[in-house]
Amino acid sequence: MVVAHHPSPPSSRQEKLRDIELPIIDLMAERSEVSKLIVKASENFGFFKVINHGVPQHVIKAMEDESYGFFSKPPSQKQRAGPANPYGYGCKNIGLNGDYGEVEYLLLHTNPLSISQTSNTIFNDPTLFRCAVNGYVEAIRELACEILELMAEGLRVPETSVFSNFLRNADSDSLLRLNHYPPLQLLQLQNRIGFGEHTDPQILTILRSNDVPGLQISPQDGFWLPVSPHPSTAFCVNVGDALQALTNGRFLSVRHRVVVNTCRTRMSMAYFGAPAPNARIACPPELLSPHKSNMYRPFTWDEYKKATYSRKLGDSRLHFFRVQSHHDDLTE
Repeated sequence: MVVAHHPSPPSSRQEKLRDIELPIIDLMAERSEVSKLIVKASENFGFFKVINHGVPQHVIKAMEDESYGFFSKPPSQKQRAGPANPYGYGCKNIGLNGDYGEVEYLLLHTNPLSISQTSNTIFNDPTLFRCAVNGYVEAIRELACEILELMAEGLRVPETSVFSNFLRNADSDSLLRLNHYPPLQLLQLQNRIGFGEHTDPQILTILRSNDVPGLQISPQDGFWLPVSPHPSTAFCVNVGDALQALTNGRFLSVRHRVVVNTCRTRMSMAYFGAPAPNARIACPPELLSPHKSNMYRPFTWDEYKKATYSRKLGDSRLHFFRVQSHHDDLTE
């Protein structure tokens, strides 16, 4: 059975501030129906959850245990992995352009050699951490590729691996970020932002979190909708900027942020599936028509990545890559 909840449009600001239930999609259901639901969710929300995803629980637990273990270390040991430039350990400073949040994180490139080098830097005995990260990345990459192939099927693109091939490339620039949001004291509540508003520049994000809420999405300007962390077995999936461009604006890369809880620690693990640096991001011809021309010019991932890192976290980037004829009537 496919489980998919689609809330009715809220009628007031109060309703718009309530928790929403994102579409919850059972990947073990009938494949053609699953692909339709994923496409619908990507068009309407840019976010959805998946259950019966096939990622073994022991793989998830091993990564969660190592993440908890890392963040429980003294600051001097964690700093051996940093500073994040862009990879490594960061605390409160996000990126290199002055962004700030109530978070500490470890950003890893998913290349096995990079993972091994980071593990050796952090741990006296790095084997457990290295194996946990490699096992988790491999499983989540497969999940991301399966979702991307279901998207292609739902969009009726003949080459169903057109999106997933970006992630399967040996030179893929995919990342894994481990996040720790400590609870805030009441006196600190003037700034509850753990990770400021932004869109993800990559193709697809797969997020796993503990049962502490904090993620909020903004499908409409000016309104932030809290996302429930349940069901606990689910992964949260969201469309990135590159996938919005690849689908010619049909799928939405939605702004989101994390707010900090006052009582409990939030932990999360985000896989960012990205192309190789020299990969060309261009909409497949099957998604174009005389009535739907290219909204974005082709660009390489390296070009888009440079545009991302040269700006603040919350700055819009994709509009710089619009085709001129669409410049006045498109919004990100």
